Amino acid sequence: MRILAIDFGLKRTGLAVTDPARIIASALDTVPSAELMDYLKRYVAKEAVEGFVVGMPCNLDGTPTDITANVRLFMTELKRQLPRQWVETDDERFTSVIAQRTMLASGIGKKARREKGTVDRISAVLILQGWMDRSRGR
Repeated sequence: MRILAIDFGLKRTGLAVTDPARIIASALDTVPSAELMDYLKRYVAKEAVEGFVVGMPCNLDGTPTDITANVRLFMTELKRQLPRQWVETDDERFTSVIAQRTMLASGIGKKARREKGTVDRISAVLILQGWMDRSRGR
């Protein structure tokens, strides 16, 4: 079964997903946040998803950011509307910075780097890959 990662934002949300064997984390989509729950319901209806890993934003010192409360509200609603899947959080500090550096190093053009959805999708992949790496060490 797949694991789906969510890099939640107020305007748009980046999504990444594992393959069924949970070997590879791949970018899935960038979705307007207002449409996110409907998107997830449709996805779960057609794909076997065991759980969700939600990026939890926090400051360098570990304190909540201005969006942390919104992420927690989203998680509550996610658990309510999709109760068959588990929901975990993962630290998302530095994912956007790493995503931008990754795009620059990979030679992605300037126009693509400015497309915020690309950063959101790559950030979701980084959240998921980090979670997978730590899960294997458990």
